[in-house]
Amino acid sequence: MNRRSCSCLRLIAFIACTVLSFSTASAHFLFVRVGPLGEGGRRAEVFFSEKADAGDPMFIGKLTGTRLWRQSQPGSFVEIPVRPASDRLVAPLPGSGSVGVVGICEYGVRAVAGRTPFLLRYYPKAVAGTAAEVNALKPRTEIPFEITARFGNDHVEFTVFAEGKPVPGAKLTTVDLDLVNETLITDAEGRVRWKPSRGEYSVYTDRTVKTPGESNGSKYAEIREFATIAFRFPLEREGVDAEAVSAFETAVAARAQWVDFPGFRASISGVIDGRDFSGKVDVPAEGKAKLEIDDSAHASWIIDQLSSIVLHRRAESSRSAQGRPTLRYADEDEIHPLGRLLEFEGGRFASTYRILDGRISTVNRDLGGSAMTILTLETSKNAEGKDLPKNYIVQYWNGETGDLTKSETVVDAWVRVGAFDLPASHVVTTATRNGLSVRSIRLDDIALKESAR
Repeated sequence: MNRRSCSCLRLIAFIACTVLSFSTASAHFLFVRVGPLGEGGRRAEVFFSEKADAGDPMFIGKLTGTRLWRQSQPGSFVEIPVRPASDRLVAPLPGSGSVGVVGICEYGVRAVAGRTPFLLRYYPKAVAGTAAEVNALKPRTEIPFEITARFGNDHVEFTVFAEGKPVPGAKLTTVDLDLVNETLITDAEGRVRWKPSRGEYSVYTDRTVKTPGESNGSKYAEIREFATIAFRFPLEREGVDAEAVSAFETAVAARAQWVDFPGFRASISGVIDGRDFSGKVDVPAEGKAKLEIDDSAHASWIIDQLSSIVLHRRAESSRSAQGRPTLRYADEDEIHPLGRLLEFEGGRFASTYRILDGRISTVNRDLGGSAMTILTLETSKNAEGKDLPKNYIVQYWNGETGDLTKSETVVDAWVRVGAFDLPASHVVTTATRNGLSVRSIRLDDIALKESAR
């Protein structure tokens, strides 16, 4: 178990003790977390468990009524679809940019013999992004109990709102990943200032409303509510993580690269959705393939595929001209099966990577309105012991709904020609809601266009 798992377990156990002061039957805590760009895009995750990063599946059914709203522009709230996963709820978020997420969950009536029956409600919230943009976000007036936060260089100022009005004398508890906590009391204007160290925090408060009622056929004498806000301090991460940069550069160096690639000519054939084709192909050094085939219906797809292969084999030469990458670890999860998540700063797309056993196992990209995840399943070694992709999956996700829109499985084979590992075959199986498509390319009689050094 890594530091994050242990710390979060202690965090939720601590908060559970607070909940237990209301009812021994309520030993779980609901919170929302804004994650980094990852597999399937960027998401908000809602947990209800004694573990912050591994929820309890038995409670998912009680949480399916949870509603979440994201706020990227001040005062503009967009409800986002919430779906149950195996042990948590998930909701899609824009791949980049500042965002606030706030929600409401009416858990239900808790009735224990000899104790006052009450309706239990949670109002989870999380923020991420730049301080200036997060500070401009507004409370959601439809949420009856909410914590807001304004971030300074060395402090956070919290305000507790109930029915849209500041709450003086409200008790807030701050908890970090090591379970170190502080108690804060809001002033006459419902505010309190706190100076945290660097790290991830959850801040919570609670109240009891003496209003009886009935919910789903069960009567209650009062309403007990919990409001939380989760964030990382400082919000904006700067600089590089030397360990992350080293891991990434080592993985890039392990890939087979085409140095001084001269281009090649070959015979080409294949089958695309049941239609076969054959002809000749000329792939110049810059990678834009030129085709002469007997069926041009899918020529653009063939050109795109060959050009992409060349680009990825020559990618390091263009990257090295830009200097060393700016990379940081995106989270504290050191035991992820695909490797720890690395966050890339700059470039055309927002990107994150995972490194596993010295190679890039996963690439995540925000394409603007959609997200792409590349999962490497299998690689092969060339004569120099460098990695060549053999089998990988490319998944595409709708950024608004979180729906998987397309999944491509790619199988590549390579042939050694001179000093280069050139594509011998390329098979792509694509699954969409419209069915399954299988497309293949085969290259024979491959000859370099000039002698390679």
